[in-house]
Amino acid sequence: MSKEKAKTEKKDEDVAWLDDHGRQFGHFIDNKWTIPENRKTYNTICPSTGEILASTVQGEKEDVDLAVSAARRAFESWSKASGHYRARILYSIARHVQKHMRLLSVIESLDNGKPIRESRDSDIPTVIRHLYHHAGWAQLMDMEMANWKPIGVVGAIVPWNFPLMLLTWKICPALAMGNTVVLKPATYTRLSALLFGEICAEAGLPPGVFNVVTGAGSVGSMLATHPDVDKVGFTGSTEVGQLLRRATAGTGKKLSLELGGKSPVIVFESADLDSAVEGVVDAIWFNQGQVCSAGSRLLLQESIYDDFVQRVKSRMSHLRLGHCLDKTIDMGAVVDESQLKSIEELVQSARLEGAQVYQMNAGIPKKGLYYPPTLITGVQTVSRVVVEEIFGPVVVVLPFRTAKEAIELGNNTKFGLAGSVWTENVSLGLEVALSLKAGSIWINCHNLFDAAAGFGGYRQSGYGRDGGKEGLYEYVRPRWEGRPAVHSSPVDFKKFGDTIPSRPTFENVDIAQLLIDGIMLPTIDRTYKMYYGGSQQRPDAPYSRPIVSPSGKVIGHVGEGNRKDIRNAVEAAHKAAPGWGKRASHNRAQIVLYLVENLELRRQEFIGRLILMTGCTEEVAKQEVDLSIQRLFHWGAYADKYGGTVQETTLYGATVKVHDPVGVIAIVCPDDHPLLAFVSLLAPAIVRANCIVIIPSQKHPLLALDLYQVFDTSDLPGGVINIVTGDQDHLTKYLTEHQDVQSVWYFGSAQGSAFVEYTSAENVKRTWVNYGQSRDWTKPDQGQGEEFLYHSIQVKNIWIPMGDIYAN
Repeated sequence: MSKEKAKTEKKDEDVAWLDDHGRQFGHFIDNKWTIPENRKTYNTICPSTGEILASTVQGEKEDVDLAVSAARRAFESWSKASGHYRARILYSIARHVQKHMRLLSVIESLDNGKPIRESRDSDIPTVIRHLYHHAGWAQLMDMEMANWKPIGVVGAIVPWNFPLMLLTWKICPALAMGNTVVLKPATYTRLSALLFGEICAEAGLPPGVFNVVTGAGSVGSMLATHPDVDKVGFTGSTEVGQLLRRATAGTGKKLSLELGGKSPVIVFESADLDSAVEGVVDAIWFNQGQVCSAGSRLLLQESIYDDFVQRVKSRMSHLRLGHCLDKTIDMGAVVDESQLKSIEELVQSARLEGAQVYQMNAGIPKKGLYYPPTLITGVQTVSRVVVEEIFGPVVVVLPFRTAKEAIELGNNTKFGLAGSVWTENVSLGLEVALSLKAGSIWINCHNLFDAAAGFGGYRQSGYGRDGGKEGLYEYVRPRWEGRPAVHSSPVDFKKFGDTIPSRPTFENVDIAQLLIDGIMLPTIDRTYKMYYGGSQQRPDAPYSRPIVSPSGKVIGHVGEGNRKDIRNAVEAAHKAAPGWGKRASHNRAQIVLYLVENLELRRQEFIGRLILMTGCTEEVAKQEVDLSIQRLFHWGAYADKYGGTVQETTLYGATVKVHDPVGVIAIVCPDDHPLLAFVSLLAPAIVRANCIVIIPSQKHPLLALDLYQVFDTSDLPGGVINIVTGDQDHLTKYLTEHQDVQSVWYFGSAQGSAFVEYTSAENVKRTWVNYGQSRDWTKPDQGQGEEFLYHSIQVKNIWIPMGDIYAN
């Protein structure tokens, strides 16, 4: 065999699979090939050569209906099957994927343009790892996920950069937890998904459990909005993620989004510079830079800036571009001509802004969609190439002086997917890793993935995780919870929350009196103020809202909050957040237990207030106050018991899962159980180091406002809890629209739930809504279940490799 033939993966035997199907593919539904009549087709093209690989069907609504119906039928039996049965099936799929590993590698590279070394040595092994790992979770579901149940039919939508790998990141946890799946692969890269469907059928997966529908982007929208789809799992651009959030708002569908990134690679002067240069190659030129976690921002300490840039340029001269099946290349072709033009346009914008663009143009094949490795210096923090995701083999370089400046630059982005830190100083590396706002941080490495460690982002990089136990929660709902019965009444999003402030009442005022020195005197009038920044605050506007008892008597007035009150409360929360987050978890627990002490001292007062406000019996009021005290005690116990764990990945080293706070959480409380619901929502958020802006019950807010005296006497730092009263929907509007609120928990109407989900798309904030359905706050599974912790944290995985003593 000649050297030229030896260095190129043989494809004749593998493309025989394409020939077996006449190079024409339909959908794969119910374990059968389905080629509907009168459908348009799409030619799948190899980016390396422009060769047409196969023709695939452009799906339509009827095809989506057919696939979803198959998945719904299969769900009835698959969800009831034992965990052991599902584990055996996933194990069988893993074994069959191993048998077809070469075929999958070749098809993946031809379809996408990536080097065969990457698909063979990285992508497919990761696919197999996920299948085996989640077979284990299927086996253990009854024990490890006992309080959860499958959601139903999952609509999975995946991109073109890792077509097969990201497919398995969705379907493995979905199938393990008892769901069925309809997959819509990316337009450009459909073949490996179709091949995988055939392999699943061969491995014994029951019909309808996994289905593949091909088509344009509109098919993804049809799938996401289908009334019989219960969950949408999406990986792709932030812009499309925002569209999906709006399209599914108010429908009751669970949604997870793994979106774009602009990940920093931070290199300190204490780094092993030669290793760091190789790290940059892995970070940005892996898969032609078409990686959501690509290290596209290179931050260099000033003392090594010039030297390191020169080292990177030298290394670039040795990178080889070529055909995807050439086993000796470093980079393949870009996936499509439109993507190539997008990269070229962004790089040209850097030139026009005065940046210096360095490229290695030698050795680029004349045929195919190739773009040279590119390094850009002389940029500003506001330059387009620094701010926008390029999704190509382009890295921009920025200097920094101190570690604090490096952290500020690293976090100076709307994204928060990943990043890496390069230093031989372990203490420095860990502190920077903990300070970066991103879901995956690698120390002295980059772009490592494993099924045991969840991957996903902060901020506009999305929410939810793929992988690890943390990834299972995206495909389950609490066991007590049914499928939301959502009403489809339209919501006017522009007018939602419009209100006319109430005026103080002159009639039916319940005027309390005191007997002093034998004379009956009226009590001193009290209008409850708002509470933010650790002190009582008058509302911005001079309006008060009357609070009426069940008998129709006005028993008090509260401030009518507006946009400025929300702004002030959010600012107070952000001011308190750094200090609250850095407090020891034991200290936070002590403060919550101090709240318990002080609330119990005023037990009778709160019982009386509940009776007055709600008209409930004394027995019911006692139960609510006592449960509120217990609930605070429960969450105080979790302050130092949910910080994370060490993940058992394949890394020789430690992968540490950290449960970070979400940030500033806006909470809108229901009217039922006004004290218990208020405490049940407030406590888990603050014990996990979040700061909150909370809107108490609109009908019965006085109990919440009585609590701020408890807060003041319990060593709670100012700004951790901020209370704003008024019209709930009016205040919800401004909280959800606020760009610096990270999450909204809304327990109100179905229309309000739809508004929160729709408007949250603007900055991709997390949401937790009730779709207008009530829960029994007195029951532990509904009032203090694990879902409260899930919504109070975001997972960060920090990867720390070893190897100084022993080589793995």
